[in-house]
Amino acid sequence: MKNATPILENDFVKLSPLSLGNYHYLLPIAGQKKLVQYSPSDIETSEALKNYVEQALEKERSFLAMPFIIYDKKNEKYAGSTRFMNIDRKNKVLEIGATWIGREFQGTGLNGQAKLLMINYVFNEMLFEKVEFRIDERNVRSRRAVEKLGAKLEGILRKNVYLLDGFKRNTCCYGILKEEWG
Repeated sequence: MKNATPILENDFVKLSPLSLGNYHYLLPIAGQKKLVQYSPSDIETSEALKNYVEQALEKERSFLAMPFIIYDKKNEKYAGSTRFMNIDRKNKVLEIGATWIGREFQGTGLNGQAKLLMINYVFNEMLFEKVEFRIDERNVRSRRAVEKLGAKLEGILRKNVYLLDGFKRNTCCYGILKEEWG
């Protein structure tokens, strides 16, 4: 079964396969305090980030994920990480998630450009029928960003994920169907 994580790029952003050979570029970003406050992921230390990448690569080997490192082409800097995850080939559905970018890249349009590349790849190359996003109910900025892409709120899973601080979040489930995508 083919699962090679592709390289996706446009004039603004380049998404390359995340690996143990390149994750160190993300260490300065991952160390930013509360960068992933709405996520259950621990990336704040070098050891935690390496473990995070190893777990992503294990899911990639199991054909359940395709992790990316995000490179900002305009600023010529690595900006963060994202991935295709919970890949369900039988039902042609996957989630775009585990996305985090440094504060200096937030609000610049970089994340939106990355998501456009990813969604186009899912629908046009993988020939999947649905893209999903799962976002902490309190993360209004991320919710508005996926809504701008055309994602529809499909429901809220109540108290379904523990975060690192012990808080159990409500998760908003968003989706985009292939026929809704331009």
